[in-house]
Amino acid sequence: MALNPIPIATTGGEHTAQQFRMMIKDLARDNQGVTTGLDLKVTALSTPGAGVQISDGSAVIAGKVSAVQGYYSAYNIGSDTVSIAATGGSPRSDMLVMRVEDPDYEGTRDPETDPIVFWEVVPNVGSSATTVPSGYSAVPLARIDIPASTATITNAMIKDLRQVANPRKERTLYPYYAADPLVQISGTSETWQTFPNVTMASIPIPAWAASAKVAFTVCGIRLVDGNAWGNFRFLLGTYEAAQWVGIDDNQGTAARRNTVQMLDTIDLTTTAGAAMRGTTQPFKSRMRTRSSNAAKIGVDATTTFNIDIEFTEGPL
Repeated sequence: MALNPIPIATTGGEHTAQQFRMMIKDLARDNQGVTTGLDLKVTALSTPGAGVQISDGSAVIAGKVSAVQGYYSAYNIGSDTVSIAATGGSPRSDMLVMRVEDPDYEGTRDPETDPIVFWEVVPNVGSSATTVPSGYSAVPLARIDIPASTATITNAMIKDLRQVANPRKERTLYPYYAADPLVQISGTSETWQTFPNVTMASIPIPAWAASAKVAFTVCGIRLVDGNAWGNFRFLLGTYEAAQWVGIDDNQGTAARRNTVQMLDTIDLTTTAGAAMRGTTQPFKSRMRTRSSNAAKIGVDATTTFNIDIEFTEGPL
């Protein structure tokens, strides 16, 4: 092999199919998978039966037969259906893949008469399998775990195996600067409350996001008049963080300033998460005191809050 003397897009040059496949590999950053989180999703038929349907969309598929085979770009226009064989007396797991079989490297398919990219149902895979068989130029779409003596495929049997080749990410920092006068919570109620009682930011949630990572920090929170014991977390739209961190010290009555940070990951593929995608949601700070708290916990003009949130694309 040698350096190809005519790069892509040279006027008057002739380019091989391999050159275009290598360009697809470059543009895909050597990753394979579906293009967006909505592409090529496998679901049960509208009336469940002996098959599944595959949504429209596209994928990038790595050629696995040769190190210089490159990548293929394949599209499904509209939805398609694939038959799934019934099980007998034992359960079975099948894997549905989008496969390329290029006669330049394997098989005997003729591009003029035969599909070079096609759906393939790989039968009898392991019940936890997530990758295509070795040597396959293919991307996995779903594993179908079928009980014994079953001919009807339901969504409960379909395990989504899709991976987005190059998932989008969007990270933004939203600072919130508290203001005077000083506001405080105290006591031992253990009841969560929005504190301070404001919306700190309005967060646009991308329609393509499958998850969000949040780092929420308060700097300069004021503690005074006793040992402090409380908790800190956030509320984004209808999602209140399950995790929380402590506001906790034993420094007595003197006024002091603390910094507290919490981290959380939000699943935006749940019913509640999906309802927030493509909308703008309020972000609020949530705090509570605990049963052994003796302090006043305060926020004033020397307190800042930092909302660091990153959205990541994934299968939807």
